[in-house]
Amino acid sequence: MKEAAKGHISAIITIFIWGTAFISTRVLLADFMPIEIIFYRFGIGLFVLMLAYPHRLKVKSKKEELMFAAAGLCGVSLYFLFENIALMYTATSNVGVIISVSPFFTALLATWLLDGEKPKANFFIGFITAIAGIFLISFNGVAVLELNPIGDILAVLAAVVWAVYSILLRKISQFGYNTIQTTRRIFCYGLFILIPALFLFPFEFGLERFARPTNIFNILFLGLGASALCFVTWNFSVRVLGAIKTSIYIYLVPVITVVTSVIVLNERITWMSALGTILTLAGLFVSREQ
Repeated sequence: MKEAAKGHISAIITIFIWGTAFISTRVLLADFMPIEIIFYRFGIGLFVLMLAYPHRLKVKSKKEELMFAAAGLCGVSLYFLFENIALMYTATSNVGVIISVSPFFTALLATWLLDGEKPKANFFIGFITAIAGIFLISFNGVAVLELNPIGDILAVLAAVVWAVYSILLRKISQFGYNTIQTTRRIFCYGLFILIPALFLFPFEFGLERFARPTNIFNILFLGLGASALCFVTWNFSVRVLGAIKTSIYIYLVPVITVVTSVIVLNERITWMSALGTILTLAGLFVSREQ
């Protein structure tokens, strides 16, 4: 199988798990604070990656080390803090649409910072089509769009820092290191930078909460699947396909969430969500022809 095909498959697997991870997070929020979920999921992810590839990464220069630290700051600490805090101030639908704008920011940054990655006209056509579809999915049945400045601004910041993470990841992938090792180092920096936030937000170990099988299952799913596995597969896709091509798969997250909600939560698909799904998929296929 060609590397490009592996890259697309890895991106699809990643997005499928990330799209279903929303339900696990929602279940855990009944017993855990957002900061606790972030800490546990990436702690588990780091432990698993250390077991999977227990070889020390020897970084060649301080410049490379700074890029790893910046990637941990953006892709782990800031992104998940901004996203989870945004959910406390604004509607989930608002956050879903705004986060999906991340590929646009990625394309802009790639134009300025990456050689050989410049979006074509079809990228922007696909972007507009996909965002229209995501809007229909996210605001399905909502009569009035409510704007909440604090939460919406935080969601925009989350989209921007994920775009920055994508650019950093593309540069890191050119260092030639093992993907599991690079992901593990990013997790290390992300968790280290996250430590001060543990004192700013309500946090307690409360291990008795893991006595509930539902909590164990969902935190393991987030730690093993959505963190350890998905960050490795996503990082591999960025290395093979580039930051722009990989980022457009983010459009699929709300689509997968809708399908999963129908299967797991027995929710109904309305004509708006069905039309939104079609538009989102169309936008994805138009955008991916780079």
